[in-house]
Amino acid sequence: MERGEEIYTDFCVSCHLPNGKGVERVYPPLANSDYLLKNREASIKGIKFGMNGEIVVNGKKYNNVMTPLGLSDDEIADVMNYISNSWGNKNDNIVTKAEVSKIKK
Repeated sequence: MERGEEIYTDFCVSCHLPNGKGVERVYPPLANSDYLLKNREASIKGIKFGMNGEIVVNGKKYNNVMTPLGLSDDEIADVMNYISNSWGNKNDNIVTKAEVSKIKK
């Protein structure tokens, strides 16, 4: 979890903020996020390849661009596990490097 927190601080905090709450209508919250639990593969894919287009998080629409972060599969797994278990999120189903590596564009 510590490595995931470091990655989050280095790559994610500028948009999603230190508390994971994001910026309403601009950058979706990761804190207490229904999207993370319902869209695990899409969340991993977004970190791995970037994403654009509309998504709905906690009942609110977001339509912005997330650029690819250039993280390794290990780093993506670590940051996903950190995000999935922070700020009110709870997920015992650990993301692994193998799972991340199977996800293709």
